[in-house]
Amino acid sequence: MSVHSANSSTTAAADRPRAVKAVIPAAGLATRFLPATKAVPKELLPVVDRPVLQYIVEEATQAGISDVLLITGRGKTSMVDHFDRRPDLEARLEKKPEILAAVQRPSELAEIYTVRQPEQLGLGHAVGYAESHVGDQPFAVLLGDEFVKMDEPLLPAMLELQARTGGIVLAFFEVDPAETKRYGIASVEPAESELTDIGDVVRVTGMVEKPDPEEAPSNLAVLGRYVLPGKIFDAIRRTKPGSGGEIQLTDAMELLRTEGTPVHAIVYRGTRYDTGMPLGYLQTVVQIAAEREDFGAEFRKWLTDFVNSHVSGGPNT
Repeated sequence: MSVHSANSSTTAAADRPRAVKAVIPAAGLATRFLPATKAVPKELLPVVDRPVLQYIVEEATQAGISDVLLITGRGKTSMVDHFDRRPDLEARLEKKPEILAAVQRPSELAEIYTVRQPEQLGLGHAVGYAESHVGDQPFAVLLGDEFVKMDEPLLPAMLELQARTGGIVLAFFEVDPAETKRYGIASVEPAESELTDIGDVVRVTGMVEKPDPEEAPSNLAVLGRYVLPGKIFDAIRRTKPGSGGEIQLTDAMELLRTEGTPVHAIVYRGTRYDTGMPLGYLQTVVQIAAEREDFGAEFRKWLTDFVNSHVSGGPNT
């Protein structure tokens, strides 16, 4: 629990509690990656030499959050194991300090807690399981299949915005207008002038799921980052199953918005990695590998030769 009092969110913006806990829903079946995810959680698929989940936890800790709750499911205990110590392995690596440090790093990032979602009944349903851990304080939600570049952070601005407004804070990114039917799209208006120093902030007036381009209210798509007030849990309890027969977090947020809770968003213009589908996962691996200091130059050369040989109809075509 935050050290701030439960009713501090009603005081001046400077006295509102800042979110200090993060929730990562990670109970899904990852059917798009089967059979690879039959025994290995999608969140542990490697991006070069670190699993996706570690990148996400690192994103949270970079923003000053050291308390992370994983919403897990059946067969996903290995996610917790990744953040545990391995004295036997560490002992074997005593003469390899760089590898030893990399192995120890996950256990040093944050305090990791877990709760199991017995059935996957929607994102809102998953987030609801965090109530006993989070209480009535604001908290961040980071979806388990996307993350942003470490030197182009998003979460710190979101935490600051939520501390000032006391409401719901989302993150958007711009998509090609022809691609709106793949995403949740927001309708927005200019934010209050006193918030613009935080970044590219907009006030959210509504959201529509996967609209056709001609019906889309904007080209701002929802990115998998949220900072929510504690009252979201009551809204989730009052939310009926929606799209797909599931309890949707979007519906619970919209309920709070109609009841007067302010909803703002940061329009993120940095680098976003999407590992939720095989193509995006492969693009993420290639992009991060190409930027590595240790072997990136050699990998880029190989990749250039590989692509050129296929384009020119070389022997490997």
